[in-house]
Amino acid sequence: MSKTPVPFSLHVADEDIADLRARLARTRFPDQAPGDAWQFGTDVAYLRNLVEYWLTGFDWRAQEAALNAFPQFKVGLHGIDLHFLHILGNGPAPMPLLLLHGWPGSVFEFLEIIPRLTDPARFGGDPRDAFTVVVPSLPGYGLSFSPNQPRFDVPAMADCLFDLMHEVLGYERFGAQGGDWGAAIASRLAYARTHALIGIHVNLLSAVSRDPAAYPNPTDDERRYLDELAHWTLEEAGYASIQGSRPQSLAVGLTDSPAGLAAWIVEKFRAWSDCGGDIERAISRDRMLADIALYWFTGSINASFWPYYGRLHGAVILPPGDTISVPAAHAAFPREIIRPPRSAAERVFTDLRRWTVMPRGGHFAALEQPALLAADVQAFFGSLR
Repeated sequence: MSKTPVPFSLHVADEDIADLRARLARTRFPDQAPGDAWQFGTDVAYLRNLVEYWLTGFDWRAQEAALNAFPQFKVGLHGIDLHFLHILGNGPAPMPLLLLHGWPGSVFEFLEIIPRLTDPARFGGDPRDAFTVVVPSLPGYGLSFSPNQPRFDVPAMADCLFDLMHEVLGYERFGAQGGDWGAAIASRLAYARTHALIGIHVNLLSAVSRDPAAYPNPTDDERRYLDELAHWTLEEAGYASIQGSRPQSLAVGLTDSPAGLAAWIVEKFRAWSDCGGDIERAISRDRMLADIALYWFTGSINASFWPYYGRLHGAVILPPGDTISVPAAHAAFPREIIRPPRSAAERVFTDLRRWTVMPRGGHFAALEQPALLAADVQAFFGSLR
């Protein structure tokens, strides 16, 4: 595979869009279980409405155009064609920043935040805070997927993306920012490639221990965290167990049914965002469907489960007891899915320089609160310039 990036523009074939619409029109919905509408998963009435909009109102070509407004490339790396956006910063000395999504996200998460990071003066900011931003589709996700390609756990993703930044793009040192698996990858890079990381900014503390045995004498905040974690494990973590143990069985249904795929993903957008029960208060219907449609058109949902399988079968961000010494920052959004306290984070991040308690927002920070997230990223990395 060549390590020379090739310009890329997304264009889904008309016949693939027609096939999607035909499938949506033939959707067979389940009945709604008695009880609260979302108590057992995605509300069927909401899903019916969403599928109808996807079929008759959603403009995929507009979402394509929004993505294609940014420079995109593909490069042969680690046995796959890796897709990434590469946007040069408009400032005197833009810092290279690797911007990382997670599951069930995609590069569509970042369309509102990219201009804030690359051209801060456009938003009333200082050009000296500009970044040159690299936004990959994670290996196995979206446009970084083709059938039967190698699968990637978090350490393998970190190795691949380090080579993108270092070997392909020539950045000796760079920053990294991420949530969800993106936060795990940023943390792994900080651990395994310490020399190359200027700093990392995360909005999920993936590297902090979830083992109650790691907190033998918990503080009040740590006890609150352990209680939240116990509730999460009981009520919310079922998706991770099935994606980590039997990903292919689940993927059959989600690859065959666009409504099934939407139901699986939209429930996470609702449960994990700061939406008060109304998803579209936090994330627009069009951007949500753009993300879901990208999984559909690329057929990548099976491969996207692989980090869960890797974690369940021994892949780690860092070995238990080890620490991360790279300068680090955490944006603590109030509706994040897991919220370790600073005391727990400092056991792993030995140079934790910034801890920002956000007034609003949830798991999908770049989608929900791009201005708040961009400002915090600029403030943190500005202190490291």
